[in-house]
Amino acid sequence: MGEDYAIRRMRRDEVELAIDWAAAEGWNPGLNDADCFYSADPKGFFIGLLNDEPVGCISAVAYGKTFGFLGLYIVRQNFRGRGFGIGLWHEGMDYLLGRRVGLDGVVEQQENYKKSGFQFIHRSVRYQGEGTGDTIDDPGIIDLSEVSFNDLKRYDMLHFPDQRDQFLKTWVDQPNSVALGFVGDERLKGYGLLRPCRLGFKIGPLFAEDERVAESLFRALTGGAEKGAPVFLDVPEPNSAALRLAERHKMEKTFETARMYTRGDPGLPLRNIFGVTTFELG
Repeated sequence: MGEDYAIRRMRRDEVELAIDWAAAEGWNPGLNDADCFYSADPKGFFIGLLNDEPVGCISAVAYGKTFGFLGLYIVRQNFRGRGFGIGLWHEGMDYLLGRRVGLDGVVEQQENYKKSGFQFIHRSVRYQGEGTGDTIDDPGIIDLSEVSFNDLKRYDMLHFPDQRDQFLKTWVDQPNSVALGFVGDERLKGYGLLRPCRLGFKIGPLFAEDERVAESLFRALTGGAEKGAPVFLDVPEPNSAALRLAERHKMEKTFETARMYTRGDPGLPLRNIFGVTTFELG
């Protein structure tokens, strides 16, 4: 039988398959990632089918009017080296045509991304620590549900290249997560989320106006994970205060990616980004 290769948009149930493939790659996705990711842009997920068998995928999520992010770029091991991935790549890039596009590239693919017009901006380092199970008594820490969505959206947009309202609504309200804000002087000064993953928990995002606010949020979030459970934080390397925070809590480096963009650096305030939201969706 000849090879019949086709690419089309994923159905919602097929996003679960992409998440399973991500887990097989060792990326440790969140338990609710499929719902949250799909909510960001249901048109931005593509699957490659060989004789109707799923062999690869990519996400190309459009945010607002100006930005997009590539992730979940996976071809199953037995089908690599046969050109199936490049078709998915072109499909994703065509969908995001006219936008600045970002991605978090693994080390071995970074040169290929440069050839496709992506510029290296900074490394992001995954740190692993442990949950504490401790209750933190800090008057600035509040449940994020106490913050109006408009206030949260405004604050989030300071730290992301375009609006992501639909994703944000689903992300901060996902099951079995801990979403916290830090309020001072009657305004939001930071927020973070702890979500359950295949292994342990991930914190992301962790946005804060300074190291003290980030420290309070981090301690409260790790307190939301049971004592000894693995907790991961993905830190933009240029944020030296974030590196100090991770090392202060005896977290260890386990993985790294490169944040890369077309059309140059969007100029995010990395000093306030102590943990990125996800490597898959930005």
